[in-house]
Amino acid sequence: MQRGLVATRYGYIHFRRGGDARARAVVISHISQQSSALMLEMIEALAPKVQAIAIDYPSCGMSDHVAVQPSIGDYAACVAAVMDHLGIERACALGEATGAFVSAELAAAHPDRVDRAILVNCPHYPDKTVHERAHAPLRDRLRPADASGFPLTRTLEFVLEQDPAHAPVNADQSWMDRINVAQMQAGRNRWQPLQALGAYDLLARLPAVRAPVHFIMGEQFHYRKDLDALASHAQDATVEVIAGARFCVTWSHAAHIAARTLAFMGLLD
Repeated sequence: MQRGLVATRYGYIHFRRGGDARARAVVISHISQQSSALMLEMIEALAPKVQAIAIDYPSCGMSDHVAVQPSIGDYAACVAAVMDHLGIERACALGEATGAFVSAELAAAHPDRVDRAILVNCPHYPDKTVHERAHAPLRDRLRPADASGFPLTRTLEFVLEQDPAHAPVNADQSWMDRINVAQMQAGRNRWQPLQALGAYDLLARLPAVRAPVHFIMGEQFHYRKDLDALASHAQDATVEVIAGARFCVTWSHAAHIAARTLAFMGLLD
């Protein structure tokens, strides 16, 4: 797996890439407060058939930190900048949660560069109050910090007991270790992607996506009930529910999602 840095107006953006010799490409956008390190399984599952490129948003992972609040559009621009650097003209956009918003915006803003979009565990915010209610507990007690606001590590037991909605069904210590590292790397800027998520009007933007969209949700994901409502806003949408799955399915069900992505792209034998 290759890694690299791309100079952008947001500073250096870090990426991971597998399958660099492949003609077709998938660009991957991560969950809030995570990084491309949580997409290793996804990259490895896709790499036999396509280039699979996962970026770190500004202030996340090993990308440079930015003091100003980025938008979902800024994150999409970073994906496009990495595509430019790697000489990728067109790609399938894949992302989970915040990454689903980034992938949708990439497809809407760059219709000539995105031929498919896979939106995994996409949140549904019919208005801002839904976002605020859903994420208030994260700031209050579920994502602890020291007195300065710098994140503290959490144990796997704490997450499974206190915040199982934001954990995969088969979470293990490897997953927890990567989450803790990603939180430390983001530091006090870890809330930036969540704030960008709340400021973005996905339902107004989805109709601008001309590419076919495939929505994938874990059966136990808390926005499962809104899947059909989400899909109704896209011009060309299909939906799928993964039985027994919950959150972070790009980690827990990477092989399944890779197979669906490749089939959506017409690349399975």
